[in-house]
Amino acid sequence: MAYLRQVPADNAQVPLRQVYDAAIKRAGGIANIIRVMSLDGRAAQGSMQLYLAIMKTPNALSPSRKEMLAAVVSNVNDCYY
Repeated sequence: MAYLRQVPADNAQVPLRQVYDAAIKRAGGIANIIRVMSLDGRAAQGSMQLYLAIMKTPNALSPSRKEMLAAVVSNVNDCYY
């Protein structure tokens, strides 16, 4: 199993602290996909902004289709979603 060094929540500095706080507010915790980006807080922040723009704002796909596509891609990638 691969191991990626991660920044624990209690050691996070801005902007990573903002990403972690938003994740906790939104989902009640910090998803592993966010934790693996933690060594570069600006990249994590940018990635989360892109995710929110695609998945959580109105666009051509309905919310249910967005979630369905995310689940299918995760399954194909043998990834828990």
